[in-house]
Amino acid sequence: EEDFARDLQQNLPGDFQAQGELFVFVDECHRTQSGELHEAMKIILPNAMFIGFTGTPLLKADKQKSIEIFGPYIHTYKYDEAVRDGAVLDLRYEARDIDQEITSRERIDRWFEVKTSGLTDVARAQLKRRWGTMRKVLSSRDRLGKIVDDILFDMETRDRLMSHRGNAMLVSSSIYQACKLYEMFSETELAGKCAIVTSYSPSSGDIRTEETGAGLTEKLYKYEVYRRMLADFFDAPEDAAMTRAEEFEQKVKQKFVNEPGQMRLLIVVDKLLTGFDAPPATYLYIDKEMRNHGLFQAICRVNRLDGEDKEYGYIIDYKDLFNSLEGAVSDYTGEALDGYDKEDVAALLKNRLEMGRERLEETREAVRALCEPVPQPRNTVDYIHYFCAGDTADKDAVKENERKRVALYRAVSSIVRAYANLANEMREAGYAPDQAEEIRREADHYEKVRQEVKIASGDYVDMKSYEPAMRHLLDTYIRADESKTVSAFDELGLVELLVERGRSALNELPEGIRKDEAAMSETIENNIRKVIIDEQPVNPKYYDRMSELLDALIQQRKEEALDYKAYLDRLVELAGRVHEPSEAGGYPTTMDTPAKRALYDNLDHDENVAVRVDTAVRHTRKDDWRGNRFKEREVLGAVREELGEYETRADEIFELVKNQREY
Repeated sequence: EEDFARDLQQNLPGDFQAQGELFVFVDECHRTQSGELHEAMKIILPNAMFIGFTGTPLLKADKQKSIEIFGPYIHTYKYDEAVRDGAVLDLRYEARDIDQEITSRERIDRWFEVKTSGLTDVARAQLKRRWGTMRKVLSSRDRLGKIVDDILFDMETRDRLMSHRGNAMLVSSSIYQACKLYEMFSETELAGKCAIVTSYSPSSGDIRTEETGAGLTEKLYKYEVYRRMLADFFDAPEDAAMTRAEEFEQKVKQKFVNEPGQMRLLIVVDKLLTGFDAPPATYLYIDKEMRNHGLFQAICRVNRLDGEDKEYGYIIDYKDLFNSLEGAVSDYTGEALDGYDKEDVAALLKNRLEMGRERLEETREAVRALCEPVPQPRNTVDYIHYFCAGDTADKDAVKENERKRVALYRAVSSIVRAYANLANEMREAGYAPDQAEEIRREADHYEKVRQEVKIASGDYVDMKSYEPAMRHLLDTYIRADESKTVSAFDELGLVELLVERGRSALNELPEGIRKDEAAMSETIENNIRKVIIDEQPVNPKYYDRMSELLDALIQQRKEEALDYKAYLDRLVELAGRVHEPSEAGGYPTTMDTPAKRALYDNLDHDENVAVRVDTAVRHTRKDDWRGNRFKEREVLGAVREELGEYETRADEIFELVKNQREY
């Protein structure tokens, strides 16, 4: 170091002096500033202020040296603070002893029963049908086969993994082992949806001196597996595909981040354990000896935020890095993280079962508190009145209660996920069988409330993208008898279903709504009202009329002027007119598009002006004209020219034009 410093000084100009008041910000300072580099920087910039940054806690071995170089801490931000601030997710830790659990056919069958104890009969039967193949894998003396099957079970039973909204990483101890794992997974339903990402790239030069003998050497085996993997991925001959390893890694990473359902598992060794930001990654499986900085960086791969259904990151440890299988361990700051000061890694990892029970009790309390104001006897219609509208004639009620409904949806989703995370381990989490069943029924009850409120308010259409994942959880852990019922709303809202199927669409509603005439009526009314409000900007005059017709029908119901069946028929007929204005009739034949009909309705049924304005807009508008001040001005000018006696309403009609989807 002294020679390096001397050479550096000798090569600087004699009158060299850094100009100005300099601040030097050094990232990853604990790894780059303890040797020649720091000394060189100080020689060149002797009067500069050096400020160091590090994204992970300093190891005890580095801490004193870093403080000597940079001085005392300016600011620290520890992991538990980041969790409290919602910047990262809490991590749940679990050590699994595969060798002890799965050693004989009888123990394998018992293991299956325990693993599926919280599943519904339907979900268990589905797994049972594949159990023969699974048992064959588990019966293997190969420990890796048991890990593969353990992960496959999680893929079938763990939230986020089974919904395909999240995915996982498996840390293997070597590239050779990673290849063996990949081949095993490729014989399962994960074929085409898992990949190896390591530093290895197949090259014929690597195997030139290898002899096959009685079987493949490690080098030959890695070479062959990688060639097949690349060829399968690119759907190309092996010789051509093997040169595309770098491209493969980039595409696989992109798919893992952007399409978690299509890349469900990455098998890694050293790569991607630092700096790889993949929000969908929810589970990290570790089958490699890891310690301190490497371990800290690795487990943080699954702490990124990714929507409300990702509440935690999960660390599954097959190496028992904290010796927790030997006895109860609640403080994960020793053993594999003993290179850090305790306070620097406090609360980094928490026991999955202990924290799972705590979370379940929190969610139960939260959803009960949210529903406490609902008046007794808390039937379906009581929940609809509280969370949707006490009076469907009140046009603003559903919107005003939106915040309460969103809170309900979140609270119920949380209790369902919290229960699902423990359903197969309720006894281990400290619940007696009757307590476990009570909690299952409670989750079931509130989920039914959620469904009824969501459909009764018309929110189902807005949130349908979240439903398949939630329904998968329900089918697996709560019940499997209502999937067909609620699945009718996956693509269509209630109003659309009524138009498509007529009165028979009402059979698709949840039982709690179907059996209550008031709940049924108000559900349809709320859904029609929602469509009217949503479509109002597209054709204000028309939907004002529809709103008046709905108000009149509601009044007739309240006055009992119509019997229930006749009332439902009138609602179904109104739903058709609301959904498709052209079905209402009364339009001239020239009014053959929704935009023309909207202009016609809002220009006092002046057919000629409506046609002229429509033609002017179509001839004047340019691509992406909305939001562009100059392009909008052209369209407004063209509209104004054609309005004639309606010119004073030019701004109003222009807003109507902007709201037409076909323009």
